[in-house]
Amino acid sequence: MRHEIRFSGFGGQGIILSAVIIGRAAVMYDNKFAVQTQVYGPEARGGASMSQVVIDDEQILYPKVAIPDIYVIMSQEGFEKYGASAHESAIMLIDSTLVHSRPKCKYIEVPATGEAKATLKVIVANIVMLGALVSATHVVSEESLKKAILDSVPKGTEDLNLKAMQLGLELGKQP
Repeated sequence: MRHEIRFSGFGGQGIILSAVIIGRAAVMYDNKFAVQTQVYGPEARGGASMSQVVIDDEQILYPKVAIPDIYVIMSQEGFEKYGASAHESAIMLIDSTLVHSRPKCKYIEVPATGEAKATLKVIVANIVMLGALVSATHVVSEESLKKAILDSVPKGTEDLNLKAMQLGLELGKQP
C-alpha cells in the first residue's frame, strides 16, 4: 500500500526530522520501502518548510510525491503554501494551535503545539504530531515509530520524546 505524506510548517519545528523519523520507522522496523525529500526557503528557521515521504510495500520507482494522501500541517503559512490545495480524498492532520484555515478534505485537529507547551516542552510538538499521525492513519506501527524516535533524538531527551509520542497517540484517536 503506497502512501504519499507531506509535512509542512515553519523552519525550526522539526518538519524535516519528522519525515526522516517516519521514513526510518517504515524502512528499518516495518520492512517497507521509503523515500524522503525536503524543501525549505532561504530563511530556514522561521520560513515555510516542507518535507515529503513516500512509503510503499514495494520498491519505489518514482521518489517524488505526486498527490499526497496524507498531510501533517503545523503552521498557517505551511497550510497556505503546501496544504490548501489538498485533494478531497486526502486526510490532513492540522496543528490546531497554529493553523486556522480548514481544508476541503477530511481533517483532524491536533493541538500539538499548545499541548506540548502546556504539558511537556514546545520543542516536541513535531513528535506529538507523529504520534497523532500514526494513531489516525496506521501508516507505520506504534512500535516502529517508538524505535525510530529513539534512534533519532538527542541522548537525554528519550523520555521527553516518548511522552510526546504517547500524547500524540491519544490526540490522534478518531472519535
